Amino acid sequence: MCGIVGVLGLHEAAPILVEALKKLEYRGYDSAGIATVNNGRLERRRAVGKLVNLSDRLVHEPLAGKAGIGHTRWATHGAPSEVNAHPHQAGPVAVVHNGIIENFQDLRDELAQKGYVFQTQTDTETVALLTQFHLEQGLAPVEAAKATIARLRGAYALCFLFDGHEDLLVAARQGSPLAIGHGVGEMFVGSDAIALAPMTNEITYLNEGDFAIITRNSLDIFDVDGQAVVREKKNVSIDATRVEKSGHKHYMAKEIAEQPVVISEAVRYYHGLEDQDSGRLDEIDFTQFDRILMVACGTAYYACFTAKYWFEQIARIPVEVDVASEFRYREAPISPRTLAIFVSQSGETADTLAALRYVSGKADKILTITNSAESSMARESDWTLPILAGVEIGVASTKAFTCQLTVLLILTIEAALSKKAISADEARHKIIALRTLPGLMSQALELRDVIDLIAQELSEVSDVLFLGRGAIYPLALEGALKLKEISYIHAEGYASGELKHGPIALVDPQTPIIVLAPRDRLFEKTVSNMQEVMARGGKVILISDAQGLKEAGADVWKTIEMPPVSDEIAPILYAVPAQMIAYHTAVAKGTDVDQPRNLAKSVTVE
Repeated sequence: MCGIVGVLGLHEAAPILVEALKKLEYRGYDSAGIATVNNGRLERRRAVGKLVNLSDRLVHEPLAGKAGIGHTRWATHGAPSEVNAHPHQAGPVAVVHNGIIENFQDLRDELAQKGYVFQTQTDTETVALLTQFHLEQGLAPVEAAKATIARLRGAYALCFLFDGHEDLLVAARQGSPLAIGHGVGEMFVGSDAIALAPMTNEITYLNEGDFAIITRNSLDIFDVDGQAVVREKKNVSIDATRVEKSGHKHYMAKEIAEQPVVISEAVRYYHGLEDQDSGRLDEIDFTQFDRILMVACGTAYYACFTAKYWFEQIARIPVEVDVASEFRYREAPISPRTLAIFVSQSGETADTLAALRYVSGKADKILTITNSAESSMARESDWTLPILAGVEIGVASTKAFTCQLTVLLILTIEAALSKKAISADEARHKIIALRTLPGLMSQALELRDVIDLIAQELSEVSDVLFLGRGAIYPLALEGALKLKEISYIHAEGYASGELKHGPIALVDPQTPIIVLAPRDRLFEKTVSNMQEVMARGGKVILISDAQGLKEAGADVWKTIEMPPVSDEIAPILYAVPAQMIAYHTAVAKGTDVDQPRNLAKSVTVE
């Protein structure tokens, strides 16, 4: 969600802040701003829209000073506007905030009774005004920030900057991630390591409830009980090439193209070369579990939904899959021999993290699958499996999704072997098939020109349906989500067999139906459902291999020919044309592919 940056530097802070905020654009935002202290005076500049608007303003209204804070805002309370943009300033304090202050209205009412006047509709302004109140009561800046934080309920990552204090930042986190970067005579604050990568690779991650006092030469951290603590300093290397477009028009295009490489790296990480087993899954003993619970949001949920088919069919383990935002409110009973698996690209997804905390102490073990080994979810789990997708900037997940699927399939094979549902020889053949996936993906990527022509026509429609059966059904849901996310075309995914139970009423000559149909054991049934669509004037786009296209007949509207593939890895491979359909359709429509409206990359508020 919102991006936070803080600088106590040796050079002018404004350009450093703006450059760091650019690294956080991937999170999604609708306004941006910075504040600095120069010669003891606190000033700020804000702008609605893209960071270029803030940069333009800084050209005409520059900000001096070597201490500052910056923010990209994704609107929650209050519409996107300059007055609602961060940093929020109240007298001698400026604040940037990621999260939601749940009791802000009570605090707002209390401050209003004391005579404080609000200028915005945001919850964050309450934090600034409450800090101003404590300062006016005679508290020093650090104590004023501490007194303010003690009154807050909800989720927050906060960074405070004070008038007259050019060597002080105060930071705190509760529910939203925050990191401190170490330099030589400099210190930095950021929402994540990507923001800090241009300045330092030495990072200290704050734990839940931590409060930090930062100067250029010191970092003092206090835990939720107010006790001084030392958090580990880590070297975090962010490959600069992974956060650039590398000649592609969009990050999403680059990340789609990277999938053969990152999946190859993931398979090698867990299974080495040829028949070598890395042993990275050895400590997970599936014989101690009777069932698996999987929880995630959005695209990660569809990865879990796909894995349900794998775990049940290959490993013969019953699986329950839940949407994180609903799961903990159901107060679901958790049997003790349950493995709870949580999947999140960032490892900071608020709903998924809350679900993990609900399950903690109830399930036998907690396993997190994530792209961030230093995330809150990773730190609060018994086991963590990295997906090794590298930095993903595009808001619509592509390579993270296929890497999640790859790791989940590897985990399924390990579970099946542990449960003796398959033999060692069968497991070896499935891993060998998985090693063919990068090459098959490279072949699928060569279909971009064919898909681009289809996308030109899709860009003119208002509605699209996606159909799939078996483990391809979740991919139909994911394909529809991708198209909705970045092209803003209404799309729905359905299980092919459910079509005649209602959705077939939507079929007409103006509504394209995209059928994902690898030639598997359910192929003939999928073709029958497809014929029902075409009999009612539906325009079918069939994605299958050459034999499948031949057997389907010549009456389909458009075809996309995929390479033949084994049943297990088909959902991973067929994600590629689904992603490219969404991407090329969005490009044809001229939408903002990497930062679609209203969306954020990492959803760190509930």
